[in-house]
Amino acid sequence: MSVEEKATCRVVQPGAVTYEGKQGHTYVAGISAEAVGASGICMLMLTLPPGGRAKAHLHESHETAIYVLAGEAETWFGEKLEQCLTVRAGEMFYIPAGMPHLPINRGTEPCTAVIARTDPNEQESVVLLPELEKYVA
Repeated sequence: MSVEEKATCRVVQPGAVTYEGKQGHTYVAGISAEAVGASGICMLMLTLPPGGRAKAHLHESHETAIYVLAGEAETWFGEKLEQCLTVRAGEMFYIPAGMPHLPINRGTEPCTAVIARTDPNEQESVVLLPELEKYVA
């Protein structure tokens, strides 16, 4: 969306556009600065296949809210990914800005979630943390 265009109400069809995130996932694009001219939010969908995992990372300047539609996933978090929570279908999960984390689907079914972030340019504040990969087997 160009700077000259004013943001307006839009319907976005999930699945129309996908992209590869720095974290190692394929995201289904949704609401973002690029897609609709959003200025304070990003909302997208992610399906993490069985055995799938992200790269250790953090979002340095934005919060994340996740609603799991189907399946379940572990999320390891903390300075050395020393804590773990499992989020299941029908549950919501919050990740504060700057929190190192790494989600994993150890289940046998795909885990599909709607993800909302307070950064309309979703990938810009992703910081990969390869030094933390060794903490999660």
